Amino acid sequence: MMTRILALILLLSPPPVWAGEVQLLMFEEDGCYWCAKWNAELADIYPKTQEGRTAPLVRLDVHDPIPKTLTLKTRPVYTPTFIVIDDGQEVGRIEGYPGQDFFWGLLGRILQPLPEFQTAKDAS
Repeated sequence: MMTRILALILLLSPPPVWAGEVQLLMFEEDGCYWCAKWNAELADIYPKTQEGRTAPLVRLDVHDPIPKTLTLKTRPVYTPTFIVIDDGQEVGRIEGYPGQDFFWGLLGRILQPLPEFQTAKDAS
């Protein structure tokens, strides 16, 4: 019984945010048209890109509590909101989904100063 309860807690818990890692948090909600559009256009491609290798995607519901391991400038309100974190600290965000052409440019501007992004560029 205790094992089932623990498994349920782990299943329902938000994905962990690890210290020392760069991640792209996607705050979304059920029924969000722009979240669905991002999913249709980029969800399958993202992990295969330099950006996706530098900042793996972690999905969070915008209505859930913010994990205590995160320090964000403000709580996300709009969906989707994409927040790049480094070591649990927000380094930049994109509010809304402006379409794939603008998304890559905006995300590139956020990731550009990070050493992890430069290392990924050099490896490709």
